[in-house]
Amino acid sequence: MSQTGAPGGSGNALYLRIAEELGVREHQVRVAVELLDGGATVPFIARYRKEATGGLDDTQLRRLEERLRYLRELEERKEAILESIRSQGKLTEELEQQIRQADSKARLEDIYLPYKPKRRTKAQIAREAGLEPLADGLLSDPAQDPQTAAAAFVDPDKGVADANAALEGARAILVERFAEHADLIGALRERMWTHGRLISRVREGKEEAGAKFADYFDFSEPFTELPSHRILAMFRGEKEEILDLELSPEADDEAAAAPGPSWYERKIAETFGIADRGRPADRWLTETVRWAWRTRILVHLGIDLRTRLRTEAEDEAVRVFAANLRDLLLAAPAGTRPTMGLDPGLRTGVKVAVVDGTGKVVDTATIYPHEPQRRWDESIAVLAALAKKHAVELVAIGNGTASRETDRLAGELIKRHPELKLTKVVVSEAGASVYSASAYAAQELPDLDVSLRGAVSIARRLQDPLAELVKIDPKSIGVGQYQHDVSETKLSRSLDAVVEDCVNAVGVDVNTASVPLLTRVSGIGESLAANIVAHREANGPFRTRQALKEVPRLGPKAFEQCAGFLRIPGGDDPLDASAVHPEAYPVVRRILDATGTDIRSLIGNTKVLRSLKPADFVDDTFGLPTVTDILAELEKPGRDPRPAFKTAAFADGVETLEDLKPGMVLEGVVTNVAAFGAFVDVGVHQDGLVHISAMSKNYVSDPREVVKPGDIVKVRVLDVDIPRKRISLTLRLDDDPADRQRSGQGRGGGRRDGRQGRGGPRGGRGQSGPLMGGAMADALRRAGLDKGLPGQPRR
Repeated sequence: MSQTGAPGGSGNALYLRIAEELGVREHQVRVAVELLDGGATVPFIARYRKEATGGLDDTQLRRLEERLRYLRELEERKEAILESIRSQGKLTEELEQQIRQADSKARLEDIYLPYKPKRRTKAQIAREAGLEPLADGLLSDPAQDPQTAAAAFVDPDKGVADANAALEGARAILVERFAEHADLIGALRERMWTHGRLISRVREGKEEAGAKFADYFDFSEPFTELPSHRILAMFRGEKEEILDLELSPEADDEAAAAPGPSWYERKIAETFGIADRGRPADRWLTETVRWAWRTRILVHLGIDLRTRLRTEAEDEAVRVFAANLRDLLLAAPAGTRPTMGLDPGLRTGVKVAVVDGTGKVVDTATIYPHEPQRRWDESIAVLAALAKKHAVELVAIGNGTASRETDRLAGELIKRHPELKLTKVVVSEAGASVYSASAYAAQELPDLDVSLRGAVSIARRLQDPLAELVKIDPKSIGVGQYQHDVSETKLSRSLDAVVEDCVNAVGVDVNTASVPLLTRVSGIGESLAANIVAHREANGPFRTRQALKEVPRLGPKAFEQCAGFLRIPGGDDPLDASAVHPEAYPVVRRILDATGTDIRSLIGNTKVLRSLKPADFVDDTFGLPTVTDILAELEKPGRDPRPAFKTAAFADGVETLEDLKPGMVLEGVVTNVAAFGAFVDVGVHQDGLVHISAMSKNYVSDPREVVKPGDIVKVRVLDVDIPRKRISLTLRLDDDPADRQRSGQGRGGGRRDGRQGRGGPRGGRGQSGPLMGGAMADALRRAGLDKGLPGQPRR
């Protein structure tokens, strides 16, 4: 939630600022904040409080929530800084106004820097030695001779042995003054951000050990053009002691090496009225400016810009992860069909679990069709018997080790036993091992070995990806880039919001939902979810939404937040199976009176419902948006927003990298989308990369404009690099692989400086290191980003 303390200062100013940033009215923001502070969730506000907020959707509300958190933290920091300066006896009206008007954390810290308690600095020691008048005098009157002026301040008892020591102390005072001038530092920081660049070089002798960072051995790019994945890749290379990074304040080497004072030094001098006019102190002052810039300010700005680069890279990485997670959670469910889950393995065998249409485990087995036992025919016989016994319709195959071999086994099963009418589907097993070893899995499947629990999860996630994946920490699902390099708090908050939005968008059957699934419903926490399940088990299925009020600790507020998202199919009231909130049932009763029909006759009656005018049913409580939603819901009650289930057909005879040939057109499944392209599983153990430049004939700024995880697409093979396990693909089916290879693009060629404008250098080869937790379709890891090799063998 967004509550991080009441807004300090003027609440009106805070609401107005957020409204301007979101492009909405101040009143909309004010109402949304009041609802959030009152305990309402984003899904509830977006779905059931449209009149109050003027129709703010969940995306706008999430942005509002994030900005509210930031601005409240900013206000809290302002109050802490004001108190600190006030306690020092240094707070003036002008300074307080400056602090209160600071519009960012960076600006606020710039203002606070001169007053921030710190260890005794050289400047402080010099002031204690009485050298501040010398610094002030030389700055205000450069006509003085520095040596002569300094001689008057020599005092061995104060640690000032001679004139040079006095000048050194005066310089320390001025350097600190220059470095703590808030307006100046702000201007220098922005200039360096817009004109500077990040330079990366390989450390001597690290070329072989750091081969996965080869794209960054001699690399340079402006700060403002660096995409998220490149920034995080270089920071990781530095952390692993492969790369040395330099933040250059200039756009190119020539500007950096130009003789004379830099733009930054000239700006510092101008701010303090320093100019070399041949006066006795001018040279000393100019050297002081240069010293301040090179030893203090540049270092400080370098730290600031590193933080800014990392923050922006993290924000983008989190955005990509969140978007991919949303697509995975909202993937098409196969539905309530008996399903057999196969968790592939070689030496340890293939684990088999059969679940009925509700996901209940009805049978398990372990077969050994692969090396070293090779009990192929026996394995097919076991699977056929299980499928016949339990009327299995679907076979879900995890995409880990031995996935392709197990897929071939399932294909042989279908070929030999057409009467079973089976359909096989390779599914992402990301996080399956995490679930198997979890406390919840032990509670849910206490009689099953850990290894068999993974097969259960694989089967269930084909039936309903959302219901199964909510049992796993979102970070372990593995559809992000560099997730272990970003802020844990930022990532968790974003991913949790995605899960919450997805669960509430789909709705939950309260009589079948697990505790983890109920926990994600608006207004329900873990303990309340456990209470709901315990009540259900003790008293039988809920017949009405009103019966939820009998659950211990489910009070009026929780009921208001959760009731609209909980479904009761086949209950006493058909409305309880819909997304119509119980508070709005009176509107439905008025509609029934107007149409002279009953609820069962009205639901799904498109002709009658579309003949009604929503405005006729508006009252003081429910406005046009809510009535419009109610009529739409009555037309298709409880409709699932997820797409219809369908599967990709992998090409026969294309099972390994060696089987791929440039020019082939194949069907595949998009497993992950990154900033520089998309990864596609074409059934050969390694995902291929469709670079952003090969996604459309038109300009593409974001790969997600074209595809999303789970999409079934046709791709053309451009290039196959077997030694490095790389596959280059294109969505433009008329692309000529020969042309791509001749131009150097077949293997993701990039410019010498690594810049391509869109996407990563050389198709993303600069990425490296472990990208994510989770065992299955860790799309990026499978795609080779942890070794910098698109096409990394699966787990």
